[in-house]
Amino acid sequence: MPTSTALVFLAPAAILFAVFVLYPMVTAFTYSLFSWRGTSQDEFVGLGNFVALFTAEPYASQVPRAFGHNLLLFAGAMVVQNSLGLFLAVVLQRRERFRRLFQVLYTMPYLVSPLVIGYLWSLLLSPLFGPVNAALEAVGLDALALPWLGDPSTALWVVVMVTAWQWVGFPLLLYGAALGGLDPSLDEAAELDGATVRQRFFRITLPLLTPVIGTVSVLTFIGAMESFPIPYALGGSTGSPAGATDVMSLLFYRTAFQSGSSNAIGTSSAIAILLFVVIFGLSVLFTRWFRRTERRLF
Repeated sequence: MPTSTALVFLAPAAILFAVFVLYPMVTAFTYSLFSWRGTSQDEFVGLGNFVALFTAEPYASQVPRAFGHNLLLFAGAMVVQNSLGLFLAVVLQRRERFRRLFQVLYTMPYLVSPLVIGYLWSLLLSPLFGPVNAALEAVGLDALALPWLGDPSTALWVVVMVTAWQWVGFPLLLYGAALGGLDPSLDEAAELDGATVRQRFFRITLPLLTPVIGTVSVLTFIGAMESFPIPYALGGSTGSPAGATDVMSLLFYRTAFQSGSSNAIGTSSAIAILLFVVIFGLSVLFTRWFRRTERRLF
């Protein structure tokens, strides 16, 4: 295809990317370099807004806490969501009957708005009228009928589990597609050589899934670091209770729209740029690591 023709086809996507991604990103970075008086740009402060995030309260304590919660959300999603997604994909791959039905059932939740999912689970887990605690009490497990979203020790893990519940269908589809594309002769040859099901999975199937595992891991990391609707629905904009469900996106939202600070634009823009740098930088590192691992395997 001639270069000019290729550019014509690429132009619409490039224009949309420039208008809706690059321009806001550059604008936010510019805003973060200035102090503000309401909506009026004040003096140039360079990295002053970024320094304030780690030296001035309340940001000096809230930023590390929120980042830590984002990382815990990522770790929980990797352990629960992706492991369960892979397990379900393997089980469904070996069971022809009702495979499509269960794939649809498992993937339906992630087609629903995360905000709706969050509010739905906040009702289900209500200690006053929620059916979850009512069911536990009905079967004699009163000790497990907890104020799930009112206890700082359990609230964040509720966010993790609800997120994993909603998004388990996404890795299920990716792993299912990857498993369907594997050469069955490799597994059959290993079976003829006497390899057990466990050995065939960990020594043949799992290494062949490395490219997909890398893709799912990076996308899970990006989603966990950007998480906003479910923490907002379950804990509100303050990350209740006592900041136990606070994440970086909630901190950005509070700073930009609820802080009442005259420099809200500068500080919130610094939070946005900091979050972007972390997501972009770690995503690149994860991708390179998985590619090196893939080259060693193949």
